[in-house]
Amino acid sequence: MDFYSDGVRLHYEVNGPERGFPLIAVHGFASDYRLNWVGSRWQETFTNAGFRVVGLDCRGHGHSDKPHDEAAYRVEIMAGDVVRLLEELDLQSAAYLGYSMGARIGLEVVLDFPERITRAVLGGIGAAGAIDRAGAIAHALRAGEPTDDPVAQTFYRFASSRPINDLQALAACISGLRPDANPKRLAAIKTPLLIVVGENDDISRGAPELVELIPTARLVTIAGRDHMSTVPAREFKQSALDFLTQE
Repeated sequence: MDFYSDGVRLHYEVNGPERGFPLIAVHGFASDYRLNWVGSRWQETFTNAGFRVVGLDCRGHGHSDKPHDEAAYRVEIMAGDVVRLLEELDLQSAAYLGYSMGARIGLEVVLDFPERITRAVLGGIGAAGAIDRAGAIAHALRAGEPTDDPVAQTFYRFASSRPINDLQALAACISGLRPDANPKRLAAIKTPLLIVVGENDDISRGAPELVELIPTARLVTIAGRDHMSTVPAREFKQSALDFLTQE
């Protein structure tokens, strides 16, 4: 299904029981809903638990429109996409599941629209991360070749391996996001957050420092996993399910 958000056509799908509690699932950079959350069996886990899973392909990704203008990808606009999807489905609020870029977007949703998110699981996010290497990543994507930067190399290889990806749109996205991690804003968060990172995640650095800034956040570290391999981890799914079903 598609809807228009701020003039951009976005693709989404809904799975699970009609009366299940809604869970918005938002993927990582250069991925899409089906790659991030279906193949890794997250959708199956949560629909079986009674959730109504709403999966979004972010602008610039998957089956959604892919503008080449950096201004189209400001983090507050991408957070607004999530809220406009809630409005499209006539949902006052929902739980949130996001990974990497999707976690950054989710944090912005919690900051800008706290009444719309009941609880949020944010995976693959820290006080620092790939966004700090945005210039090198964007250069690799635009030039069509990896750089000497190992983080940029990782993202270039992943993005360029998927024919559905538009590398120019992804370069605009990584350049345009620019999330604001203002400590005063983070300290005012009241929404319960679960932050999950792999023990060996060299891309999402500083998760403990981020958790220290947010009074409602707690941290789960998945042993032996890096940024990519954390997504399908059984421990990640179970931690998220336990957190989102708390009374």
